[in-house]
Amino acid sequence: MLPAAHRLTDARAFRAVIRGGSRAGSRTLVVHLDPVPTDASGVARVGLVVSRAVGNAVTRNRVQRRLRHLARERLDGLPGSCALVIRALPPASAASSAELASDLDRCLQRVLREVTS
Repeated sequence: MLPAAHRLTDARAFRAVIRGGSRAGSRTLVVHLDPVPTDASGVARVGLVVSRAVGNAVTRNRVQRRLRHLARERLDGLPGSCALVIRALPPASAASSAELASDLDRCLQRVLREVTS
């Protein structure tokens, strides 16, 4: 579970990150990172998007739990006041946790490189 302070829950904040942030994609995920804080909290915030295209409710919840766990492990590597949105694509339903982790790491490296350059 992500701590409440690190959750991105507002629809307006999701839109701002997706429209204004850097994006990187892989076979299973699309990652959006916005270094501009969406609020004054000063902590990195993470939001997940797992649509019906991924699968039925059981499948979506399983993918969401895996992504939440992976995002929690990577909070320390994010810039202090950024906002991150992880969007699962349909192949994420068949991917193992290791595949999701490697895709997330690869995408995070790309968007962090874009943001810092």
